[in-house]
Amino acid sequence: MTTAVLTRLLGPDHRARLAELARFLSVGGVAFVVDMGLFNLLRFGPGELLAEKPITAKVVSTLVATLVSWVGNRLWTFSQHRTQHRGRELLLFVVVNGLGLAVGAAPLAFSQYVLHLDGPVPDNIANLVGIALGTALRYVGYKRWVFTGEQDEVASPDERAADEAAVALAVQPVVPFGAVVAADELHEQHQHEHESH
Repeated sequence: MTTAVLTRLLGPDHRARLAELARFLSVGGVAFVVDMGLFNLLRFGPGELLAEKPITAKVVSTLVATLVSWVGNRLWTFSQHRTQHRGRELLLFVVVNGLGLAVGAAPLAFSQYVLHLDGPVPDNIANLVGIALGTALRYVGYKRWVFTGEQDEVASPDERAADEAAVALAVQPVVPFGAVVAADELHEQHQHEHESH
C-alpha cells in the first residue's frame, strides 16, 4: 500500500496506528489461543467437563481470554492511552467485552440451536466467526471508549505497582484445582442420573 492510502485509511500517524494494531493483534492472538484451547478442553478434553454445555464452555473460555486481553492491552497495546480513572476504564472495558462476548457467542448459538449442528468442526467454525466479530468490536470499543488517555500521561508509582500486581495475578492458575475436581464430580453425577432414566 502507498503512504497516501495508509494515511487515508489509518490517519496521518499511520505508522503508530499500524504498530498499535500489530500489538493489539498480538495480544488478541494470545487471547485467541487461550479462548480456543480452553473451549475445546472444556467441551472435548479429558473429562469433557462441559460436553453438553457449549455456550457455558464459550462463556468460560471468553472470560479467561478477556482477562489475558485486559492485561495485555492495558500494559502494552494501549499503555500510552491509559487514563487516570481506572474505575471508569475498567467499567467500560467490562461493557465492551460484554458486547464482545454476546457477539462472540451468537454464531455458536445459531449453529447449535438454529442449524442443529454439533461436533468439533461446526463448533470451531462458529467459534472462529464469533472471535473475528468480537475482536473487531473490541478494538473499536477500546480505542473509542476505554483507553482514551493522552500519550503524555505518566503512570504514578501506585499505578505501576497495581499493573505489576495485575500481571502477577494474570499468570496465576485461573481455575483452582478443587473447582475442576468438583465440576468433574458434578458432571459424572449428572451423567449417572441421565443414564438411569
